Amino acid sequence: MTFSAFRRIVTGHNPAGKSVILEDERPQRVRSISSTGPTFYEIWNTTETPARIDATSFEKTEDGILLTPPKNGTRIRVLDILPDGDNLKEMSPEQARAHFASIGAAEAASFDGRQPMRHAYMHRTETIDYGVVLSGELVLVMDEGETTVHAGDIIVQRGTNHGWANRSSKPCRIAFILIDGEFDESLVKTENSA
Repeated sequence: MTFSAFRRIVTGHNPAGKSVILEDERPQRVRSISSTGPTFYEIWNTTETPARIDATSFEKTEDGILLTPPKNGTRIRVLDILPDGDNLKEMSPEQARAHFASIGAAEAASFDGRQPMRHAYMHRTETIDYGVVLSGELVLVMDEGETTVHAGDIIVQRGTNHGWANRSSKPCRIAFILIDGEFDESLVKTENSA
């Protein structure tokens, strides 16, 4: 199964202050993370809160794909997640960290090899993430428990350790809106508590 292409439509203002469409095309920043990892479609990011709304600014240019949003900012992306393969069961902690390092977040990887991991791509970021399943299904895997989410379901991920398992035979498409956050002191992990 392949997903249909989608467009990124960006609005703005002309010199007279009238609303206009500035861009209407497919997302330009698209990257697959390894042969078994997800495909990222980067849509937009902001770098401050409140976000600046003016006639001329555009999104900040970034190199590559970054898992988390900019500090005090937001990020929206679409992911196509393939069905899990056997390679995930055999993944080493170094391979898991390398996967996350390729998207600028090696420290997010939770798999340290000291205990069996519920999913090789378990991770935790200091963000609030809104996930909207567009097509297919995924299993949201937590430290304790899991649930299957289907097209139309919405997930509110609150800085928790989690993984996304695709145990179906078809890819899943999901949109994420990520908002920079800050852990409460009681939730900050230390080297000794990991």
